Amino acid sequence: MTPFARSNGGSVSRWFWTVDRLLLTMLMLLIAVGLVFVLVASGPQAQRLAHSRHATLSPLHFFNRQLVFAVVGTLVMIGVSFLSRITVRRLCAVALPIVLLATIATLFLGVDTKGATRWIPVFGIDLQPSEFLKPCLAVVTAWILAARYDDPNAPVYTVSFGLTTIVAIILIKQPDFGQTALVLTIWLAQAVIAGLPLATVGLAAGGGFAGLVIAYFTVPHVAHRINGFLSPSSTDTYQVTKALEAFRTGGLMGVGPAEGEVKWLIPDAHTDYIFAVAGEEFGLLACAALALLYLAIVLRSAKQQLDEDDPFVFLATVGLLVQFGVQAFINMGVNVALLPSKGMTLPFVSYGGSSMLAMALTMGMVLALSRRNRFMRGRIAGHKSGGINAVRVDRRSMDR
Repeated sequence: MTPFARSNGGSVSRWFWTVDRLLLTMLMLLIAVGLVFVLVASGPQAQRLAHSRHATLSPLHFFNRQLVFAVVGTLVMIGVSFLSRITVRRLCAVALPIVLLATIATLFLGVDTKGATRWIPVFGIDLQPSEFLKPCLAVVTAWILAARYDDPNAPVYTVSFGLTTIVAIILIKQPDFGQTALVLTIWLAQAVIAGLPLATVGLAAGGGFAGLVIAYFTVPHVAHRINGFLSPSSTDTYQVTKALEAFRTGGLMGVGPAEGEVKWLIPDAHTDYIFAVAGEEFGLLACAALALLYLAIVLRSAKQQLDEDDPFVFLATVGLLVQFGVQAFINMGVNVALLPSKGMTLPFVSYGGSSMLAMALTMGMVLALSRRNRFMRGRIAGHKSGGINAVRVDRRSMDR
């Protein structure tokens, strides 16, 4: 009997027949596509790094590292997908204060890169704790907000927003306004679904706009990026200009793998602007297919939650999907000059160990929270009586 046999009662068999295999396949495809893009985009960056260090580096230096990150990330994603929803909640409750302290540590011990201290050295690798902070925070705020379904008078909005505000203040100190906006968006999406009054939503949106205005007048870094977006002629927009040229050069079908020029012209081609490299070398059709893959992953994950009756699972999945989808949208939007530059990676595609592992954790939890015994549910659907009790048994089986 194989470990994947339906009649096998082992954990591997239970996982195989309850995990969303289509979603898992799409995520694996996304990781594979990311490896191809890093392969074609990272060679020039390896040469620049070798020159700055007066050393010899292989043109495959970043690809080899990303391959390791991808293998480890895949194992992390699959491993986390084995967890029960209760274990996911406990994991994030324990991990959140740890990564929060690590994020605070970047303010004092962090590696300064382009004026921001977002990374701390861990075993020879620059780790970005804020990447892991986002999914853990999304799950914990979902846990808090779900408490209102047991006690309508519980101050869940105040507590969850207070926790999110603390995280936002720390991120602003780094500074990292892109991640700050993302965590606030995640909380707002969860809170609205949890029943936040529309008047309060309006106040929150107004507060966010006011914060942006204050940042514009008090933080030169923010003003520079907004000015460059609103009036490109008033400031240096070299990277965005070259990215747009790359899309125009690539056309529909691209100039061919390894034939592009933009990766030689901008320093962040393998991270923030890898989408532009893909546009030049593989063309607009490939970029559209990649965008559709992200959309398919979000829609597939959302569809799995349509019949969910556990508020925590529903809210946690919403938060994790908003993180994944909005981050992808922001990166692609920056590449095509629809949004100001944010320095945010493209999930599973951009080079980076922290980004890869944090996204693996994020989508591993989505896989874990969406696990269903579809075989049993199909049989239950054929019976008109006793259905609700049987579904509750199925829910409990996912909590083990």
